[in-house]
Amino acid sequence: MHHLHNRTVFSWALYDWANSAFATAVLAGFFPIFFKSWWSADLPATESTFQLGLANSLASTVIVILAPMLGAIADVGGLRKRFLLLFAALGITMTAGLYFVGQGESQLALVCFVLASIGFSGSVVFYDALIVSVTEESHYDIASAWGYALGYLGGGLLFAGTVAMTLWPEVFGLESAAEAVRVSFLCVAAWWLIFSLPLIFWVPEPPGGGPVRIGAAVRGGFRQLAGTFRKVRRLRVVGLFLLAYWLYIDGVDTVVRMAVDYGMALGFDSNNLITALLVTQFVGFPAAIAFGLLGNRIGPRPAILIAIAVYIGVIVWAYFMQHVGEFYALAVVIGLVQGGVQALSRSLYARLIPPDQSAEFFGFYNMLGKFAAILGPLLMGSVGLLTGSPRISILSVAILFVAGGLLLMKVDVERGRQMARQPD
Repeated sequence: MHHLHNRTVFSWALYDWANSAFATAVLAGFFPIFFKSWWSADLPATESTFQLGLANSLASTVIVILAPMLGAIADVGGLRKRFLLLFAALGITMTAGLYFVGQGESQLALVCFVLASIGFSGSVVFYDALIVSVTEESHYDIASAWGYALGYLGGGLLFAGTVAMTLWPEVFGLESAAEAVRVSFLCVAAWWLIFSLPLIFWVPEPPGGGPVRIGAAVRGGFRQLAGTFRKVRRLRVVGLFLLAYWLYIDGVDTVVRMAVDYGMALGFDSNNLITALLVTQFVGFPAAIAFGLLGNRIGPRPAILIAIAVYIGVIVWAYFMQHVGEFYALAVVIGLVQGGVQALSRSLYARLIPPDQSAEFFGFYNMLGKFAAILGPLLMGSVGLLTGSPRISILSVAILFVAGGLLLMKVDVERGRQMARQPD
């Protein structure tokens, strides 16, 4: 608990509380349901799933292109916080914009969603990079876990409030559940904005290479970016971890983004699916902290491997799932490991990279994570479209967890730490 008494660490972790409202209420919750039932109600289920997967993939592609370049520029010019706030502003504005999209305007809804997703994912690149400046290496695991834990709690609380609005709209002075969902987009934007303020005021900008003009930072960033490819080749442990991470986080992100869509394709009631998401959030709060402590005790790599094994079991169970009660059970199981695998992946990677080049290397980290998110939803959507079977599409995701886990077993963490701290 003493980590939360440190104002800098707490202010940094609170950004997870802020942006998780988008990840939970929009990305995983209301947007997939509302897109299917209100914005594209006239389309077959498999086609709307394909369009949603394509939108997620497009947003991820933009981050793949921008993240490493902007990360390198941020390191050179000391611009991590400013880039974070720029992307956050985009995400907040476009999330609020979803309120104004009318029924049947599916293409406009997708445009706002893609831009909001770019803002969300882009801000996370620089948020992750700030971890090396808010605490020492020995506290990476628990600080990262606190971030994800606060994210689950904050996102869950906001989501619970918006779910209540959709279930009892008249209590909140709203005409219908549809209006309540639209208002929820405004609530997410306001929440994201308000709880970003502590990071703005109390998390310092790590120094770059000294005061430079934007043009000089861009040129220096491109030079640093070119050098990063050489460094990743030299830091072979980093490269191996990134490849493993690319694969298994693909599965994690696909489950997050497509679980509700999958449940709807099986014919489950949307209210049950939303409630199951809330279960995941509130289970995820203590579980993420527990995984942080587990990472401190046995090391982050073995703890991540445990989470991957659980995910493989979840995918197989989902393939055979018949009743909505099983969806609730899976929501609990996912809540136990989702925050842990994300938090410990971030803290493990922070150990393997040069601390003074964190934004640059976290740009690559998020690039590969988002590149995986291009393939995962698109794979699931395409398989479902080709086979007409959502069950086969979900089963294909297990391959990514298996491959990622096998590669992660080969990552030598201690050797990676030593290599990262050797001079170029």
